[in-house]
Amino acid sequence: MNENTSLTREYIDAILDQATVTVTKVGKKTAVVTATLRNGFEITTTSACVDPCNYDEAEGKRIGLQRIEDKLWELEGYRLQCAVTGEP
Repeated sequence: MNENTSLTREYIDAILDQATVTVTKVGKKTAVVTATLRNGFEITTTSACVDPCNYDEAEGKRIGLQRIEDKLWELEGYRLQCAVTGEP
């Protein structure tokens, strides 16, 4: 984090770079993507297609990781806000 008042892309990227990412196919058209962060916290999301013929694990992973990144920005923003305001 930058001066304890903002998050940076580099900070979020560093967290994701250290995460273990797994992709599990559920049914015929759903990818479940889980990022296990260095501290053991897990963020899980899904992506799915309409036609099972269009299922592409790489695309499901890409979409899932984007959603995980969005969630990480939200969680880290909340954590930073607590630190800035002194709230628990």
